[in-house]
Amino acid sequence: MQLVLQKKNARVIVIEREKRPAQHQTGRNSGVIHAGVYYAPGSLKAVYCREGCEQTLSFCQQHNIPHERCGKLLVATSDHEIEGMQNLYARCKENGLSPTLLSKQQIGELEPHIQSVGGFKVSQSGITDYKAVCQAMLNIAEHSGRCQIVYDQKITAIEESANALKVFTSSASTGNLAYTGTQLVNCAGLYADEVAKMAGLLPDVRLLPFRGEYFRLSSRFDGITNHLVYPIPDPNMPFLGVHLTKMIGGFTTVGPNAVLASGREAYENFSFSATELKHIFSFPGTWKLLWQHRKSALREAASSLSRQYYLTLVQRYCNAIKLDDLGPFRSGIRAQAVSIKGELVHDFAFAKTPLSLHVINAPSPAATSAIPIANDLIQRLSN
Repeated sequence: MQLVLQKKNARVIVIEREKRPAQHQTGRNSGVIHAGVYYAPGSLKAVYCREGCEQTLSFCQQHNIPHERCGKLLVATSDHEIEGMQNLYARCKENGLSPTLLSKQQIGELEPHIQSVGGFKVSQSGITDYKAVCQAMLNIAEHSGRCQIVYDQKITAIEESANALKVFTSSASTGNLAYTGTQLVNCAGLYADEVAKMAGLLPDVRLLPFRGEYFRLSSRFDGITNHLVYPIPDPNMPFLGVHLTKMIGGFTTVGPNAVLASGREAYENFSFSATELKHIFSFPGTWKLLWQHRKSALREAASSLSRQYYLTLVQRYCNAIKLDDLGPFRSGIRAQAVSIKGELVHDFAFAKTPLSLHVINAPSPAATSAIPIANDLIQRLSN
């Protein structure tokens, strides 16, 4: 969308492996428009998110996409979380937000169903339907007359010469095809490292799949909160903890956890593929990551295998929720780049060849940040 809006002579082909848009990370996330609470000041995450929050809300308003700026409460549930809460509060201020510290009593007045020892509110956060956002962006791009979107095309090879690129694809419906262009942008999510290798790059990270499992609360909890409600997260992990999320449509979900999945599309437990398992476990960084964060990994695995344990995470701040209230809801898988040393790559990461640009790591808040990421990519293409 941004290419055709900003570059009046640009002609764009979007190559999509699925038969419809937004089938993976875009259509399976929490729907939150993040404000920039967690991210290191000055990082791409922090910069993109602050810009993206306002631009996403503005885009939704302009195009009549359902959205709500409901705000977020971050609540400490024990005294030992107070220091982490205060650090997050300070980080909010560094990132240009205007958080409001709240006592236990004030949180109880705002959210009678939530238990805490204190917390703070970030008013800028919101919610939307990112599938609808994606479709609106595609519509704008297509209506320009200079953007073609091809579905059901899996990339099999990339050839780059001095002044042109050729992308080869395969499909059960069309057979083998080839597309030629002058520049390539790789935004392939969990497959971005593989596409980069096809283009001749050797990324020093691997994208690992972390499944986030959600539950939809029973209808008696529709409208249980006026805000998004988040626990204080583990500062050593890039995951935000099991939280209550108001959803477009009026219902409430709880989640996600963060479990190393058995494959890049292993949305259900006990889904296995030899190819996918090799992709994950042939990488030395996977084993080092699991060992370094073994306690967290075991807790996340327990939350996946036991609904009762998952419930205890929710009941830390909302003890009105019972086991029978946890109904089924779709899971999501996020792409997380990990180095060969087992270190999590916390910020956005890019790589280039003379004619191609590759988004190697696009962690949360990538959906919120879509518009500023696009603007940055266009600048990088021009350099």
